[in-house]
Order: sequence, then structure tokens, then C-alpha cells
Amino acid sequence: MISVLDFLLLSFLIVCAIVVARIRDLISAVIIFAAYSLVMAIVWQMLGAPDIAMTEAALGAGVTTFLFLAAISKTKRAE
Repeated sequence: MISVLDFLLLSFLIVCAIVVARIRDLISAVIIFAAYSLVMAIVWQMLGAPDIAMTEAALGAGVTTFLFLAAISKTKRAE
């Protein structure tokens, strides 16, 4: 049986994925993507894979977010 916490985490992941695909502001998309990665790390931990959870948290939420924000800051906005 699926618990309430599992249902909430999976619902949050689905909502984040849809919002990231539909949002037009790049910085907001990167922040939502970082939240997705952190929740995915929690899901991996709950599934009993702590090594994958730590990798997801470090690379997915940490390094990737930093690199995306650095790349966005180097570009200019065309209006």
C-alpha cells in the first residue's frame, strides 16, 4: 500500500516536471529543477539506495544547479 508521504512526494515530482517544462523564466526553471532533484534524492533514500540518493543530492541539486545558474548569468537576455 502506498503511504501518504509517498503519494505527496510523487505528486510533487510530477508537478515539478510539468512546471519546468512549461515555465518561460530560466532561473525559475533551474530552481524548480533543483527542488525536483532534492525530492528525488529523498525518494531514492526511501527506496533504500543511499549511494544514489547522495549522488543525486550532490550532483543533481548542487553542481548542476550551480552550473546552470552560471551559464544563465553569462548570457544576455534578448527582448
